[in-house]
Amino acid sequence: MFKRLFGKKQEIIKTIELKAFASGNIVPIENVPDPVFSQKLMGDGIAILPDEGRFVAPVDGEIIQVFPTKHAVGIKTMNGTEILIHIGLETVSMNGEGFTSHVKEGEKVKSGDILVTVDLEKVKENAKSIVSPIVIMDPENMESIDKPILSGKVLANKEVILLATVK
Repeated sequence: MFKRLFGKKQEIIKTIELKAFASGNIVPIENVPDPVFSQKLMGDGIAILPDEGRFVAPVDGEIIQVFPTKHAVGIKTMNGTEILIHIGLETVSMNGEGFTSHVKEGEKVKSGDILVTVDLEKVKENAKSIVSPIVIMDPENMESIDKPILSGKVLANKEVILLATVK
C-alpha cells in the first residue's frame, strides 16, 4: 500500500535516441547493397560503413537476440522498440568466424557497451560488404523514425543517428 501511494510514477518514454553503433561513414538505408535492407523489408533504419571492428549498443535496453553466427544482435529499448544491428552483408555464411560476441540474450546493456568485435579484414575477404545496417524491426508501432544525420563520419556512441517515436 505504501509503495502504491508514494511510489514514483514511471514516465513513459515515447522517443528514444539511437547513437552511432560503430565509428565510420553513414550510408542511407536505401543505398545498402542488399534489397532486404534497401527496400526496408525488415524495417526502416540507417547503415554505417565501419572504420573499425568495434560495435556498441546504440541505446540502453535488453539483448533479445544474439545470432549463433554473431553477425547480428537484437535489442529491445526502454520504450519497447525492437532494433537489429546487422554487421556486414551476407556475413551469416562466415559462421561466426572473425566475430566475438560480448553479450548474451537477456542481458541489460547501456549505450556504449561493446556488443561485438569483428575482424573487418576477414569480413572484407569473405562477405559481400562490411556495410552494417541498424533497423527498427517494428515500424508499425512507430509514430516516426527520424534520421538527423544522412551522411558523413560518425563516432561510436557519440552522434544520434536515429530518433524513434512510438505511437
